[in-house]
Amino acid sequence: MKYIDEYRDGALARKLAGAIAAEIQPGRRYNIMEFCGGHTHAIARFGIEDLLPPEVRLIHGPGCPVCVLPVGRIDDAMAIAARPGVILCTYADLMRVPASNRRSLQSAKADGADIRMVYSVEDALTVAAENPAAQVVFFAIGFETTTPPTALALVRAKAEGLANFSVFCNHVLTPSAMEAILAQPQDGPDPVHVDAFVGPAHVSMVIGTRPYETFARDHHRPVVIAGFEPLDVMQAVLMLVRQINDGRHQVENEYSRAVVPEGNRKAQALMEQVLERRDSFEWRGLGALPDSALKIRDSFADFDAERRFEVPARSVPDPKSCECAAILRGQRRPEECKLFGTACTPESPIGSCMVSSEGACAAHWTFGRFRERRRA
Repeated sequence: MKYIDEYRDGALARKLAGAIAAEIQPGRRYNIMEFCGGHTHAIARFGIEDLLPPEVRLIHGPGCPVCVLPVGRIDDAMAIAARPGVILCTYADLMRVPASNRRSLQSAKADGADIRMVYSVEDALTVAAENPAAQVVFFAIGFETTTPPTALALVRAKAEGLANFSVFCNHVLTPSAMEAILAQPQDGPDPVHVDAFVGPAHVSMVIGTRPYETFARDHHRPVVIAGFEPLDVMQAVLMLVRQINDGRHQVENEYSRAVVPEGNRKAQALMEQVLERRDSFEWRGLGALPDSALKIRDSFADFDAERRFEVPARSVPDPKSCECAAILRGQRRPEECKLFGTACTPESPIGSCMVSSEGACAAHWTFGRFRERRRA
């Protein structure tokens, strides 16, 4: 398949692995965090870690919007869905994420709430148009990748007078999470030292490469934007290893076939028209981060579910013994959680990292890499 097979060529992968090994300097370690869950799944699926020299350590970051959503926001969504006459629309990944008392949107639906899985926010607009007597709420979630469609839906709802449509906005911003990772104490328990980042692909198609320049300039950490195919990831690792060896701190773009420095300006303008930054927002595993999420502007307040239903935005602790928070911070690998594969499986998840299609635990379970490590 064009533009797929070329980036999965085994012979080229072995050549890249050899090139990376040739760049390794004696006695040096290379701690590279891949931010996005799409990269984590590529690494697990294609066995990329098996091809890399032991001096290169890949650290899984918080790059899954479902994984980083705190328990309290799911509780709030269930409270909205429990109101008479409400139809809550959301993506499939969110349905099974455990909230308080291990309840989920799926269990709330089983108890009688009208909760519907949709493929896009456009589907939620259709539900609103077809059910004028109901209040239809779209549970919006995602990084910058999925934010423009939500903004466009709000513009459409206002233009078409869909007064029964609103959005429960949970869109968060990637650079803020990267800042939080670097701000972790280095002298505490389980410190995470990140030498460089593999930057997200689809997010960068929207925001471009410039928002990452602060990491190179102020934090002296190189960033390479990479696509999601295995050769993309390996090429990014090679580029980062070379930067680390040279003492360079630059933002480089491996994914130039899809990402440009300025990003998608039309999408950015749409987001700016409809949404603005929150002062603070809670992330699972990272706590409350300033300027890290978006809310609906006053000019679209009539379509803001948080105002319409007076959502309290409660903070709720994660389940006991669940290591999702530490995994999202890069302090633990999935198989280091004592619940992984025992009490917590895809069929009976305890943490969000096992539920989401982009979660690190789901990746390790699906592709079985943890079994090889346990045997070793």
